[in-house]
Amino acid sequence: MQYLVIEGNIGAGKTTLTKMLADDLNARIVLEQFADNPFLPKFYNDPQRFSFPLELSFLAERYKQLNAELRASSLFQPLLIADYFFMKSLIFAQNTLAKDEFNLYRQIFEIIYSSIPKPDLYVYLHVPVDRLISNIKKRGRDYEQSITPEYLETIQQGYFEFFKQHPDYSFLIIDTSELDFVDNQDDYLLIRSAIFDKSHKKGVQRLSF
Repeated sequence: MQYLVIEGNIGAGKTTLTKMLADDLNARIVLEQFADNPFLPKFYNDPQRFSFPLELSFLAERYKQLNAELRASSLFQPLLIADYFFMKSLIFAQNTLAKDEFNLYRQIFEIIYSSIPKPDLYVYLHVPVDRLISNIKKRGRDYEQSITPEYLETIQQGYFEFFKQHPDYSFLIIDTSELDFVDNQDDYLLIRSAIFDKSHKKGVQRLSF
């Protein structure tokens, strides 16, 4: 495995797990740069007005970052772990843009997407929406506090539709509802083993503990 993606809904812990695995395995790491996006707080306050510039800015930044990192090589760190995949852009845009805006956005996306390398394994951390809301409140980002359960549900369904549409990928959906991989070393080791100590076929594999 050379390129691993750790994904999940907002508040699922994907960035935390990505950092833990990268530190543990001496892997190169790619983290989504969302905090500096000037449109993000504006979007949460006025989604209708700022959804299109937000999604375009994310698209450009994700492409720039992934293209640079995935085409670089390191003899000493052959494993690359990212806390997002480029397809995330389309999943979120579909739920935030008006139909005509999304049609235009999708044309731009598909031109760019064809040139992005695909992951060897795509891990999705599945967390119930009520726990996501709790996690979001706990980490205390002001601009996230208006996120609704309904919005998280639509994002979750967007991910599941993406999995169905790409049977040529290897997806591993891990239900972390009963796990605390941050504070419980055994839970972390369960997840690490599920990712690295097992073979992964094409299509969707589901795992719960």
